[in-house]
Amino acid sequence: MGVGGPDNEDNRWPSWLCPLLQTKFFVQCKFHANSHKSECNMYCLDCMNGALCSLCLAYHKDHQLIQIRRSSYHDVIRVSEIQKILDVTEVQTYIINSARIVFLNERPQPRPGKGVTNTCEVCDRGLLDSFRFCSLGCKIAGTSKNYRKEKRSDSVSEESYSSCSSSHGREKKKVQSFSPPTVVNYRTAKMRKGIPHRAPMGGFLLEY
Repeated sequence: MGVGGPDNEDNRWPSWLCPLLQTKFFVQCKFHANSHKSECNMYCLDCMNGALCSLCLAYHKDHQLIQIRRSSYHDVIRVSEIQKILDVTEVQTYIINSARIVFLNERPQPRPGKGVTNTCEVCDRGLLDSFRFCSLGCKIAGTSKNYRKEKRSDSVSEESYSSCSSSHGREKKKVQSFSPPTVVNYRTAKMRKGIPHRAPMGGFLLEY
């Protein structure tokens, strides 16, 4: 059961999926920063406590771990690993280094390429005809009952996270929609409205 609760129609997603999609990988491990093996590219499905480096794995013995890889600066995972624990049908797969992979999150694309007849139902990235989504995040968003493409947020990832956990999604939207009030320097504004008068020495005097 997912993190949304029994009444959430998206509780079919495992509880670790949303945290996984939000995790930043390929950063330096804060616990093993002095090691040359400190790049974080592992994730523990049991602990769900962020990206792990190879040295962290000693503390996750007998846990279910997956490895994240990179393609063109985007996070991917091998189909052979993820399909054992998650349904990845309808998500386009790619062959990279002789291995079939899927992308974790959407990759922004201004417009489909020339001649493209099929696109991701969420982010409009060009796809082969047999697929509906370009990434796991887009599948979560696109299969959500409350998803509306014409009203989707600027970040597809945010939509996919809120589909997994409605309360978490609402909190993110509140934070992102907040904008600080505009601060006006009334003294400066008043100075700009004054009529300039030329001083005897060729300078200007401002009327306050």
